[in-house]
Amino acid sequence: MSGGAQVRAWRPGIGGVVEVLHAYFPSHAYPSHTHDAWTVLIVDEGVVQYDLDHREHGLAQAQVSLLPPNVPHDGRSVRPEGFRKRVLYLEPDRLGDGLVGAAVDQPELVDPMLRRRIHQLHGVLADGREELEAQSRLTLIEERLEQHLRKRVTDPTDQRDAGVASRLREVLDGHLPTGITLDEASKLVHAHPAHLVRAFSREYGMPPHRYLTGRRVDLARRYLLEGRPAAEVATLAGFYDQSHLNRHFRKMLGVSPSRFVRP
Repeated sequence: MSGGAQVRAWRPGIGGVVEVLHAYFPSHAYPSHTHDAWTVLIVDEGVVQYDLDHREHGLAQAQVSLLPPNVPHDGRSVRPEGFRKRVLYLEPDRLGDGLVGAAVDQPELVDPMLRRRIHQLHGVLADGREELEAQSRLTLIEERLEQHLRKRVTDPTDQRDAGVASRLREVLDGHLPTGITLDEASKLVHAHPAHLVRAFSREYGMPPHRYLTGRRVDLARRYLLEGRPAAEVATLAGFYDQSHLNRHFRKMLGVSPSRFVRP
């Protein structure tokens, strides 16, 4: 691209996110424009200045910016070296009704946990092969964003819900190769997706996506011991492809699938 700009944009395969954007702009300035989605923005290098609904704001690396749908805003670098940013564009119905005004009034959020979760989600979406993990991280981010907009930010309680956790484990066990979305699991268990993730993590000491991956590795071991080739095993055990299987198998067991069954 001209001027040294670097842009990568894509639509991930999970509901709720219409676009992911990673960009470095050494000199570009956005003119005033709108989006029909919620814009969740973090800056990795530099400082961004922008006007939102004719009010000036600034965004540095420690903050998260939440721009509401259909409200005009622009953007430009404060420093001569430009800025690097990552953006999630969320469908307009992913956050509660009547919250646009709250976002206009306070679009910058100082919340280290929220920023860390957004950073982690970008890594998962860039990989593109961990659907349940992406959904789990997204639902906790959306919950936190809505808490900020409603000015009801609270730390998660330590209250356990063994019944919900157990039912979710049964659902995951029943969908090992095919997988299941968090929303589908939520309907089967009759619990909010964010509550599912927290309840399971408290009860079993790991999030649902990590449990599912571990069970799939166990399934892959059985197929490998039957003498099936690794490429076939990856599909049978529910992995995206053979490299996806290799990565998780090595992480779990310390060896590749081929070394695991070597005589």
